[in-house]
Amino acid sequence: MPGFMGRNKKQDVVLVIRDADMVAAALTQALAEAAPEERPGLERAVGLVEAAAAATDDQLRARWVRSRLAAVGFTGDVSSVAAVKALRQAEPRLSLLAAVQLQREAVAHPE
Repeated sequence: MPGFMGRNKKQDVVLVIRDADMVAAALTQALAEAAPEERPGLERAVGLVEAAAAATDDQLRARWVRSRLAAVGFTGDVSSVAAVKALRQAEPRLSLLAAVQLQREAVAHPE
């Protein structure tokens, strides 16, 4: 039964879920309790998590788009029609509208 309870239905919304704050808190706690030989690695990890937490939702969606394009082997121009097609191939439940909006974010936030 296509469309039943949202199955096989195209999606126009992509949620950004952030959990970097929880990871940062856990690392900070681990750093506070760490032995001296563990501190350099944990300090580096805290820095990486803090940098990831500083990214905007648009930047996170742009990174996600590039990762999904890479997953299907797309190496062309992110602003092309072929990129939208590849994104929808990678994520078949995305509507055309959502794919185009995500593509625009990826173009606006190059890495």
